[in-house]
Amino acid sequence: MNKIEHIGIAVKDLEKSNEIFAALFGKPHYKTEEVESEGVKTSFFQLGSNKVELLEGTNENSPISKFIEKKGEGVHHIAFAVDDILSEVTRLKEAGFVVLNEIPKKGADNKLVVFLHPKSTNGVLIELCQEIG
Repeated sequence: MNKIEHIGIAVKDLEKSNEIFAALFGKPHYKTEEVESEGVKTSFFQLGSNKVELLEGTNENSPISKFIEKKGEGVHHIAFAVDDILSEVTRLKEAGFVVLNEIPKKGADNKLVVFLHPKSTNGVLIELCQEIG
């Protein structure tokens, strides 16, 4: 793993949260994107070499909507940049981590993503991200 790529924060209202975080960071978000396959709208803020991703569920069955219903708004996941997502999946499975999706899927911000189950990472949802292309 190379670095923390971003921290994902689950929010109920993306527009309102964009205003709050823009005031906090002193600059606006640089991108919004919808990932229909995950039922989520995202917004990204660049902070040095790291990013903060705000996530709003687009339907009541989306993972973000279910997370907020169960735990409320807040930190949802930490994402780490990797060079070779498939070799990282193999390495982590061999080390005993539970991989939620062994086949990488297209995520936001031009990334392939894989998630590790929180039960194998001390309660933290971990996302692995590899730049596409």
